[in-house]
Amino acid sequence: MAETTEKKIILLVDDDETHLLIAQSMLKHDYHTIVAKSGQEALDVFTQGNNPDLVLLDILMPNMDGWATYHSIRGLSLLKDVPIAFLTSETDAAEEKKAYAMGASDYILKPYDKTDLLKRIKIILQKKAVPDSGVESTH
Repeated sequence: MAETTEKKIILLVDDDETHLLIAQSMLKHDYHTIVAKSGQEALDVFTQGNNPDLVLLDILMPNMDGWATYHSIRGLSLLKDVPIAFLTSETDAAEEKKAYAMGASDYILKPYDKTDLLKRIKIILQKKAVPDSGVESTH
């Protein structure tokens, strides 16, 4: 079986321009990125027919925060299987627990290391590519 060289698409959702630029810079060689500066823009990405392989979602955003955005994306029937990882400065352990309880693929704290971020993204995308084995997550 031939391996595809097509870059996976990652949707970055953050209201902070600096965080978006940093993430784009870290990911640009390995992934194609789409940027949304709000929860509503993230939903617009999906309704415009774009299908990212992964969403990296900030929690602390005005108007529609990351929690509301997560629920809205999950509410779109075609997107129930798109992995969503929170990429946030929210360090409260209860928030992290809430994210995993909701079904988040990961909870990555800012500031993050490029090597660690790329490793975690690779793991998320590998899990997506493998059918559910019935084994529970280790989170």
